[in-house]
Amino acid sequence: MAYTLIKNGTLLDGQGNEPVPGAAVLIKDNFIELVGKSAEISIPEDATVIDATGKYILPGLIDTHVHMAMELRNIQDAILTPFSYRFYESVHYLKRTLDVGITSVRDAGFSDAGMKKAVEDGLVDGPRMQVSINPLTITGGHGDNWNRSGVDTTMQTYPGMPNAICDGKEAVRKTVREMLRAGADVIKVHATGGVTSPTDHPEFTQFSQEELEVMVEEAHFRKGIKVMAHAQGAEGIKNAIRAGIYSIEHGIYIDDEAIELMLENGTFLVPTLLAPISVLESSEKDDKMAPYAVEKSKEVVEAHRASVAKAYKAGVKIAMGTDAGVMAHGTNLRELGLMCDIGMSPMEALVATTKTAAECLGWEDQVGTIEAGKLADVILTDVDPLKDIRALENSDHITMVMKNGSVYKNLAERKGAHV
Repeated sequence: MAYTLIKNGTLLDGQGNEPVPGAAVLIKDNFIELVGKSAEISIPEDATVIDATGKYILPGLIDTHVHMAMELRNIQDAILTPFSYRFYESVHYLKRTLDVGITSVRDAGFSDAGMKKAVEDGLVDGPRMQVSINPLTITGGHGDNWNRSGVDTTMQTYPGMPNAICDGKEAVRKTVREMLRAGADVIKVHATGGVTSPTDHPEFTQFSQEELEVMVEEAHFRKGIKVMAHAQGAEGIKNAIRAGIYSIEHGIYIDDEAIELMLENGTFLVPTLLAPISVLESSEKDDKMAPYAVEKSKEVVEAHRASVAKAYKAGVKIAMGTDAGVMAHGTNLRELGLMCDIGMSPMEALVATTKTAAECLGWEDQVGTIEAGKLADVILTDVDPLKDIRALENSDHITMVMKNGSVYKNLAERKGAHV
């Protein structure tokens, strides 16, 4: 039995409550035991004490849409890079993500159960994971990277990564079962076309509502596993909501009817505002982004902002997600400033990446807020995120990262200071 006391910091508990100066968090093993004022919590014998004077205490952050097994590369690199190379790259992606204070993620495609297990077993450092294995798509849809030259750069399949291209209800049913067999915690579907796929468009609708309903039905049979939908065009968004899918990813062309449906069904929106912006930024630096992705990003970026702003103003539940892997891992917290740009307050952006994100993952009883009984996922920052949310984009301002009671990053130690 080991105790850790974090004391003398300003607490932002993840629930949207007013900041609490002079706060303390007492941790027993890997759980939060007490939260209160530093002066009111006695220090257990042999406890490790972390002095957070001048710092802000936050829950571990959550990104509900990442791709830990990839960062986009140009077609030539994709063809020439050996298959196994990306597994070694992912070790660095996981560590960079954890270093910015993200202690939990929902992987939206291409990470397998082995990667999740490697983190759980402590073989590599990274955030705890939910994995979707391989996103379901139709022939010629988003996720089918067959090019009209005949070159196919679709993500390779292997025993832990079943083929995800499926057409028709029975093929869909079998593919969902294969993803579940491979260890999927959540089923991911491409309900529309997308920006980075070669032969479709974000407004193209993929899968019928009946096919989407089969996915929801099959997932539900496995202890209530849910379905998340890449959905950018209005019709595909509405099909997904009507089918019972619980989170809409991207939501570029949300119309009023879609917003009404989301409110009626309690559907989450995961905006990933950073994704099209990062495609455009990348195109200015190098040739990693395909020309079709750049052109589609130019087309959608303003509509995307407007749609998310409209959904936010209407009261749709928004959970932070970035699409990291489209951009560099470790740059995730740029999303918070972009959320504020569409009208959210810094506090609302923080709640979206803590409490609401935990609810989106179905982990609200474990993480997302700092309160007794939750897992000890705690981070410290040396800046006030309510005054300067964009300061968090510099990972040096995340001075400590604790996940499950263990400290994975402590800049004070690196500088020779005492915790």
